[in-house]
Amino acid sequence: MSRRALVLAALLLVLVPVVAAAQHAGHQHTPGAPSEGHLKAQACLDEFDAVVRDGRGFGMAFAADQQGYPGPMHVLELKDRLGLSPEQETRVRALVDAMFAESRPKGARLLEAEARLRALFASGRADESTVRAATAEVEHARAELRLVHLLAHLKTRDVLTDAQRRHYHEARWPASR
Repeated sequence: MSRRALVLAALLLVLVPVVAAAQHAGHQHTPGAPSEGHLKAQACLDEFDAVVRDGRGFGMAFAADQQGYPGPMHVLELKDRLGLSPEQETRVRALVDAMFAESRPKGARLLEAEARLRALFASGRADESTVRAATAEVEHARAELRLVHLLAHLKTRDVLTDAQRRHYHEARWPASR
């Protein structure tokens, strides 16, 4: 995941609760005009949709990446710095291909579930039962997609040497040294 995507993922995690709080805090703004926070949150959500549609993780595997389980896309981005052998590069490319083959349809299912949740509210038919069911569907789809990315990190770790994993971690998480 690029630094831009990492920043957007962090921004999304921060902004969604802020926007939700602002909606209930009685902030005054022009009726019908979205607040700056709302616009930023919407931009983050739009970026999330685009990244997930493309099969990328949008921070779904931070738990692995931060702890020394490299992501295959990032390993390829850093292949020269890591000194990947041709065999390692071939194996990592195969992991990326397999990850995308699984993550793109699962990402589409997540986005479809999110759209159904929004449509439920837009229809005016939302009640506790339907919201619980729609939310469970969204979170199941999210968990399935996240699992694809986490497992790709597990498999990628096994392709690299200890030294390559250290170099990767230093390149991706310099503040944690």
